[in-house]
Amino acid sequence: MLESKRRAVIFLSLSLLLAIAAGFLFLQKVSAINAELGGMTRVFIASEDIASRAVIQPNQVTTMEIPNRFVNESHITDVSELANRVSVVPLSKGELITSSMIKPVASVREENNRIVTLTQSERVRFDEQLEALDRVDIIVSHKFDGESKTEIFMTDVLVAGVVKSGGDFSGIAVEIPTEDAPQLIHMQNYADSIRILKANVGKGNTINDVEEAPSEEPPAEEEKEEAKEEPKEEPKKEAPKEEKPKEEKKDKDKDGNN
Repeated sequence: MLESKRRAVIFLSLSLLLAIAAGFLFLQKVSAINAELGGMTRVFIASEDIASRAVIQPNQVTTMEIPNRFVNESHITDVSELANRVSVVPLSKGELITSSMIKPVASVREENNRIVTLTQSERVRFDEQLEALDRVDIIVSHKFDGESKTEIFMTDVLVAGVVKSGGDFSGIAVEIPTEDAPQLIHMQNYADSIRILKANVGKGNTINDVEEAPSEEPPAEEEKEEAKEEPKEEPKKEAPKEEKPKEEKKDKDKDGNN
């Protein structure tokens, strides 16, 4: 009986030592993994189902923590990145939100207008950087019936927004009528070259025209005054000529009567 108790105590002691050793090894492994992964970062996920093309509301998102090792630029880590954004795909509850799933809310001014993006490339060129609400003219060079042709394709087009890549200007989004959108997209895909020129949105004369205008007005007034004075002088010169023939006729009549 004592021998059986002794064996039981030995087995219990060994099992306890093995459990402690296993726990120690497990903690070491977890610490090594945590050190390898780094800290934790909060990223945004959907707290409920979000429909596509619907503006994302603050109560529709929440946060969860993931290791820094798995965090990349596409993850949303700041709530301001979700402001005035819509989801391009339906999001399920608990689904991770990335920058490729969202886009800015379209700011089309009229219901029948559409937004078309023109990004800078070998075929699309911009003469200068543009800003939202600027106006542009679109010049297109293409081949028509085998002949190269350059023409003004659109004028006074509204710039709805600016496209940037890495903080640098890379294109614009223009607002055009729905019926013009297919033509612009066709030219964007098949034209040899598209040139975007900033249009002059101001009205009236230029600085040079304004400065030259006063110098031209005085000569015009002098000519008018001379034209008015000339007709007044002519009757005075002709008056004496008309009186002489009358006096000569009177003298002849007197001589005839005598």
